[in-house]
Amino acid sequence: MDAIKQISYTIKDIYNLPEGKRAELINGQIYMMAPLSTKHQKLISALHGKIYNYIESHNGNCEIIPAPFAVFLKDNDENESYVEPDISVICDPDKIDDKGCHGSPDWIIEIVSSSSRKMDYSRKQFLYLEAGVLEYWIVDPIKETILIYRQSEDWVPLFARFGEKVKSGIYDDLEIVIV
Repeated sequence: MDAIKQISYTIKDIYNLPEGKRAELINGQIYMMAPLSTKHQKLISALHGKIYNYIESHNGNCEIIPAPFAVFLKDNDENESYVEPDISVICDPDKIDDKGCHGSPDWIIEIVSSSSRKMDYSRKQFLYLEAGVLEYWIVDPIKETILIYRQSEDWVPLFARFGEKVKSGIYDDLEIVIV
């Protein structure tokens, strides 16, 4: 019996998608992305605004960029993975060019939707850990919770609910309340 050939996709396949189609590439597999809900977009805007204002008011050198924004990571096979986190905070300006971020952002925030739940809680968490992301937040508007993973905490998850102050791990004095 012959083995079933598994197709492995590349960045080129992502760029060849039809106009308006969004997808991510993880470990050679393409995962299509559904359009964002209004609540999802409002959460991105609110978080982006709070973090952007903090960086600006502290004359920070990190950049915060919301989706859609290309982040090129390396997976375990040394093949590039392509993701579009809802929010990326990048403190090394050499990682950013016109195509996106090359290497791991310092802080990634994903906002869970019904179509991204499995991806955000499992595949991406492992991918970001392996890529060297310093902090990863999973914001779940359905459960009204935030899971926080930090490299400095050995990726042991911290838990918060909407309405509680959540402290950033990459900025000592930044606290965010998600409502």
